[in-house]
Amino acid sequence: MTGEAPLVLIVDDDASVREALADLLRSASVDSVSFGSTGELLNFQHPDRPGCIVLDVQLPDLNGLTLQEQLNANRRSLPIIFITGFGDVPTSVRAMKAGAIDFLSKPVDADELLAAVDRAIEQDRSSRADARRLTEVSALVEGLSTRERDVLRGVSSGLMSKQIAYELGLTEITIKVHRASMMKKMRVGSIIELIRLIEPVRDRL
Repeated sequence: MTGEAPLVLIVDDDASVREALADLLRSASVDSVSFGSTGELLNFQHPDRPGCIVLDVQLPDLNGLTLQEQLNANRRSLPIIFITGFGDVPTSVRAMKAGAIDFLSKPVDADELLAAVDRAIEQDRSSRADARRLTEVSALVEGLSTRERDVLRGVSSGLMSKQIAYELGLTEITIKVHRASMMKKMRVGSIIELIRLIEPVRDRL
């Protein structure tokens, strides 16, 4: 694991399980914070670090699967690894369909858990990078004038300058001026770079 230090959130109502999991993660140089209930987790102010949740399915205040649904609905969910002593196929299928990284039975195999944590953290890093990129590209698009955005839409649709000019009722020279300004503001040197850059936000143009 490279880059920003990850943080794993452990949620289990069994203190001995929490301690064992924390010790295991510590042995792999991974920081963790433990909670005895979902309520404690929801009240936690998560720092801006990549990570995941190691979550028991059966908890006294809120079922782990229900928590997963709530986090997904609020788009707050870190990748989740479920652990349980009472697993069944329908429950595991439901968890995996909702995006869980893995569904492990207690007592948890140390290597399996560490491998799952590694996958979860890398997934979160990727998601966070995508989100940052989306924010950056959106900010660049917001900085365009109305005409520059019109030209951007035309270019992204594969139109030539003369075609964009015809659609907008402007001269080709005017379109080329707007296109040059748009390319500069978008910080790209070619149409290929531009198309790759705006791919995440094309439906918002």
